[in-house]
Amino acid sequence: MQIVVAGQGYVGLPLAIRAAEVGHRVVGYDVDTDRVQQLAAGQSYVRDVDSSRLRAVLDSGAYSATADGAALAGFDIAVITVPTPLRDGVPDLTYIESCARTLGEHLCPGATVVLESTSYPGTTEELLLPILEETSGLKGGADFLAGFSPERIGNKRWSFDGTPKLVSGIDAKSLDVIKGFYDGIFETTVPVSGPKVAELAKLLENTFRFVNISMINEMAMLADALGVNIWEAIDAAATKPFGFTKFTPGPGVGGHCLPVDPMFLSWKAQQELGIPFRFAELAADVNLHMPDYVVRRLVEALNKRGMPVNGSRILLLGLTYKFNATDLRNSPSARVAELLIGLGADVRGAEPNIPDNDDTGLNVPRVDATPEEVAAADAVVLLMDHPRFDLAMVEEHAPYVLDCRNRLSGANVETL
Repeated sequence: MQIVVAGQGYVGLPLAIRAAEVGHRVVGYDVDTDRVQQLAAGQSYVRDVDSSRLRAVLDSGAYSATADGAALAGFDIAVITVPTPLRDGVPDLTYIESCARTLGEHLCPGATVVLESTSYPGTTEELLLPILEETSGLKGGADFLAGFSPERIGNKRWSFDGTPKLVSGIDAKSLDVIKGFYDGIFETTVPVSGPKVAELAKLLENTFRFVNISMINEMAMLADALGVNIWEAIDAAATKPFGFTKFTPGPGVGGHCLPVDPMFLSWKAQQELGIPFRFAELAADVNLHMPDYVVRRLVEALNKRGMPVNGSRILLLGLTYKFNATDLRNSPSARVAELLIGLGADVRGAEPNIPDNDDTGLNVPRVDATPEEVAAADAVVLLMDHPRFDLAMVEEHAPYVLDCRNRLSGANVETL
């Protein structure tokens, strides 16, 4: 089949490459011409896709990348994987809208459009479908098929194609075709009754994590005030073989999902029903202020050592939002750095997963976590415990460490 994957980021590119590998002819569409040029040159910028895999499907002719909407003509299935950010607490669906209009211009009878971008329940049927119908002059269900299948990026344990894939359609025929397509890509597909269920399920998955991370972050603050080691308490609770899921505290949440997705549901509930989603709103407030707590703990630690934060040299280890990631979007490290700079600290950052010439947007000098750099810092803050860091060396050479990940030990180390 002729497949279009619109959006060639961390969601769309793995899907496009996998679809090409299983035998489809895939056009990877992105409005970012720099991205398209990189892809056409066989250079992957997504950690889950090795450049060797990209080059293989390029060489075979199974995959091509384009920023030209005219190249989308004749597709059998188009999958939308564009960003859905929040702007001042309001979902910004302009990327979906623009993509739907582009696809609608090339939508033919019998073709299928699948939305994977995360959004509030109702987006597929109330936003995407009308735009496709208006632009194409066709009728959803009667002339073309559509549905929603939320993205689920794999992790260390679960591969991209090994992670069960939720699928839905606007009608029975849509579901059948969409399930058939994903059956050829994923080991397991899980059909649900309609797009709203699939949309809500995605928000439920991420809200579950968001709320529990918020709870353990707040409990970490309380435990410190009570003089209790929160990490020991977590490990103790985790010995219960049922009824408990282990979450650990940190400097805050970031990325493209956790700080964003729960607020889609909060916005929808408030706008349509006039009902606040209190758990999500409280969790957002707690997590938003975790960087402030990290900085407060650091200031207190420096004060105990007779050093003001003003003029102190602070080394931040790990700037990405997630373990071993290459993504800085919404990373709490930005807020930590901003607060410390505002207090007059000399802040430096070490991030081995991002090339030195890449702009982190943190406005701090980039350094390598060498013994000399670690020893020269008045304080080291371990924000993200990437495997490329030599943590034993940090323990040995750092005068003081605020460990936000419970990975270090010694008289010079305090945990969050």
